[in-house]
Amino acid sequence: MSKAGRLVVLVSGSGTNLQALLDASADPSYGARVVAVGADREGIEGLARAARAGVPTFVEKLRDHPTRADWDRAIAARIASYEPELVVSAGFMKILGAPTLDAFPVLNTHPALLPSFPGAHGVRDALAHGVKVTGCTVMLADAGVDSGPIVAQEVVRVLADDDEAVLHERIKTVERRLLVEIVGRMAREGWTVSGRTVRIGNQPGGGST
Repeated sequence: MSKAGRLVVLVSGSGTNLQALLDASADPSYGARVVAVGADREGIEGLARAARAGVPTFVEKLRDHPTRADWDRAIAARIASYEPELVVSAGFMKILGAPTLDAFPVLNTHPALLPSFPGAHGVRDALAHGVKVTGCTVMLADAGVDSGPIVAQEVVRVLADDDEAVLHERIKTVERRLLVEIVGRMAREGWTVSGRTVRIGNQPGGGST
């Protein structure tokens, strides 16, 4: 059974999910601790949040490497130097390659109820399809796009006057809470993966659909 006490969190922007994890991990009973924050660009609020919390940071920019494969190896090495038990992709706008995915479990979130509406425009696509409910998904990343084993999901209702921005903000609120809940449970109770089924502790993966 895997554990998740040491977290490396990857960010590309404002880091609101990161902040939620930093706030939760300030309580020792939470069970998980952010040991480093990595980014693919400099000067972002996510790195500033880590610095204010006294958490080490690193930046690995794609353009600093001759090929994408070189970047994949470099960021995997940077992550490995902090000896994480779980990597959390928290608004990280790069797809991680095999060097990271083969070495560490990577937790990711998506603003839709997978396998519906994967990809960069999950909220827009759900609205365009006319669904009455959507939501958020917490999953273990694999080599595909939003295709890894699902850990947890939670429903968000679509209201008649929703546009993409309003709906996305409502989903993000649920997403932050669900991510914090699931990471904490994975840290305290451990988890197992069998095929596409993820179980936390002795129970099926958390969240509701």
